[in-house]
Amino acid sequence: MGCGGTLFYPLLITLSVALITYNILISSNAPLKQGFPSSSSYDDPVIQLPRGGSRIRANDEKNRRLFHTAVTASDSVYNTWQCRVMYYWFKKAKASAGPGSEMGGFTRILHNGKPDKYMDEIPTFVAQPLPSGMDQGYVVLNRPWAFVQWLQQADIKEDYVLMSEPDHVIVKPIPNLAKDGFGAAFPFFYIEPKKYEKVLRKYYPEERGPVTNIDPIGNSPVILGKEALKKIAPTWMNVSLAMKKDPEADKAFGWVLEMYAYAVSSALHGVSNVLHKDFMIQPPWDKEVGDKYIIHYTYGCDYDMKGHLTYGKKGEWRFDKRSYIKSPPPKNLTMPPPGVPQSVVTLVKMVNEATANLPDWGIIER
Repeated sequence: MGCGGTLFYPLLITLSVALITYNILISSNAPLKQGFPSSSSYDDPVIQLPRGGSRIRANDEKNRRLFHTAVTASDSVYNTWQCRVMYYWFKKAKASAGPGSEMGGFTRILHNGKPDKYMDEIPTFVAQPLPSGMDQGYVVLNRPWAFVQWLQQADIKEDYVLMSEPDHVIVKPIPNLAKDGFGAAFPFFYIEPKKYEKVLRKYYPEERGPVTNIDPIGNSPVILGKEALKKIAPTWMNVSLAMKKDPEADKAFGWVLEMYAYAVSSALHGVSNVLHKDFMIQPPWDKEVGDKYIIHYTYGCDYDMKGHLTYGKKGEWRFDKRSYIKSPPPKNLTMPPPGVPQSVVTLVKMVNEATANLPDWGIIER
């Protein structure tokens, strides 16, 4: 498809594949508004602090800095053990920060449509999954739909939201990094709007400005104003569904399609982001924790017994979350051999501490 000549051309794409479904799914009680905002100015996302964009100001910023941490998950064993570890370290980080912490409440948004046995351990909102077949085997499409439901139905006290993920371990208290109406986000090297401009112009037309207005981010980790997220979330869902239906976009973006959809939706609503490289690290590539806030263990960590990385080849020592899809990792994982980076050592120590203290660890019950 070519780029449309008006602002609403990309809306035709999303309407054709998602809007009807969305209107059926959304509750008739106080529905969230959707659609694209009016034009505003933007800046290149490689600049650390944007100079333009939509500034959504609170009446009294000093008293409106708490943020609510939200994590979407299924009820799979794989997602559940990660959420338990994540919430354990959320609580420790919040407690260590003392009364001045800007970390507010926590919610696991469970998008399988029914409660599980961890409702009492982890504060949980039960969301409905997309109708059967709509995710086309890409389960991550349930994430934006789950956020739409949570934002519409839950009583969220805080004025900001941190969107996080089950495979995040919080290393130290996180301050509210969002400032002056801008979101705060981690820049991903593999989110490249300029490289995929031809595809993205279907969803972000030239009238909106340069494609570099689209920040190189996903939806997580991101801290932004709750009211801004309420506007972004329905568009994020519609764009995600539309991209998945679009063979060109699906092929170009693959497993990060939903991340591109969020970045596009944020830009369409005029929400620029301050890019924080110190938001998190991703072992084994990042070797030191330093002053970072989150360890994201999305990659496998494989080493020989001399401490040399053997990425792409199963190591003599390894920690890979995908090794624990059907059952949680055992307590007291073997520590890595000498020479392995501090980031990996810290990750394993933190997982071991959590599993040693969480009740009934290793018991598989859905």
